[in-house]
Amino acid sequence: MRLKPDMESYKCDYCQSTYFPEKNDDGVRVLGDPCDQSCPLCNIPLVHAVLAKNPIIYCTGCHGMMVPMAMLEGLIEELRDEHGAGAAPAAPDKEDLQRRINCPQCHHPMDAHFYAGPGNAVINSCEDCCLIWMDRGVLMRIVHAPDAPHQSESSVSEDSDTQPAQDWNPMGNRIASDLIIDGIIDSFLK
Repeated sequence: MRLKPDMESYKCDYCQSTYFPEKNDDGVRVLGDPCDQSCPLCNIPLVHAVLAKNPIIYCTGCHGMMVPMAMLEGLIEELRDEHGAGAAPAAPDKEDLQRRINCPQCHHPMDAHFYAGPGNAVINSCEDCCLIWMDRGVLMRIVHAPDAPHQSESSVSEDSDTQPAQDWNPMGNRIASDLIIDGIIDSFLK
């Protein structure tokens, strides 16, 4: 069996049948292919997995997950479309901000901080590797949180010299930023 390009199922080269691994309680399809990284919490090998058709790195022990920064917003939106928002979450455990874990990829200390959006969630990030580590339940806490109010385009002054950060890049177009994101995701899947 080999992993299909959609990264959510396997296809048998002999009989051409397709196999979808079952989703676990977290909604993750564990593909079982080990990666060369260990869990920063329980030190067991991490495996490749899929969540909402997005590739992630997953711990089968503590159920934590590692996601490229460039994919996080899209993953949250897909899960919100699937699950919808819920009630306001409780305050996070402030001890999570004091915990120090190392990045599974570069082994440098990750930054523990509050997620910038809704959900009262603490995440760990490695700016060098552009990766985010989330403990079990953190992603769904963000997904089920009521959405924060967004700034409308009409509230931005027309004579303002500022551009949204997503539209700026040195080449003057969005293609360069898309190529950077594709490069990060490709290096994540290796």
